[in-house]
Amino acid sequence: MYNTPLILDFLCQVAGNNNRAWFNANKAFYLKARMEFEHIVADAIARLTQFDSSIAHVKVSDATYRFYRDTRFSSDKSPYKRHLGAYIASHGKKALHGGYYIHLEPGHCLLATGNYWLPTNILVATRNEIMANRERWDECVKNPKFLDTFGIPGEHSFEDEKGFGLSMLKTAPAGFPRDDKHIQYLRMKDYCAWTAIPDDFFEKSDALDRMADVFLTAKPMMDFVNAVIDDYE
Repeated sequence: MYNTPLILDFLCQVAGNNNRAWFNANKAFYLKARMEFEHIVADAIARLTQFDSSIAHVKVSDATYRFYRDTRFSSDKSPYKRHLGAYIASHGKKALHGGYYIHLEPGHCLLATGNYWLPTNILVATRNEIMANRERWDECVKNPKFLDTFGIPGEHSFEDEKGFGLSMLKTAPAGFPRDDKHIQYLRMKDYCAWTAIPDDFFEKSDALDRMADVFLTAKPMMDFVNAVIDDYE
């Protein structure tokens, strides 16, 4: 359906030639790969809008990132990224409000949704909301489809094929009981869910529907957390 081999071929080559001389000599290659990726993103926005009208206003340029790396605070001075990513979010890429993420990288393509690196006050509010609405939270994250697609907190790392939560506190957060039955959810420092997809995922005719199914599985969880964030943004 989409020419992802072109995208992934470019990313493989730039990973092995991550310097400005090579990139400038292959600028046309980059532009073709980026155009193909933006085609995917545009169609993804249209498909996701069918069940989430809050992102209807999002443009491709709103969702995609610069390919150039910010190397100011990194020991890796490679000027270019090794992936292409798009974050389709109603409040924008830099907002706390959660959205839908598409990541293409050779051998490490994935779909992710949820909320990243939340500040302490919102984490505390989210934990309180979970404790006050346990049954609704369980419906979001303990149903068989969510568990099969993403798993439970602390079960996987970002290098695994699926996961729920990028990082967790080592113990119970201050003010919360250590023996609470929802302690694994209270220890979470973010509410991000992800699942790996094969490199040829977007070559299939039903790719957008399968993508939508993954995001719909996580959407109730994201909506739960977004409702808390709405009180702060």
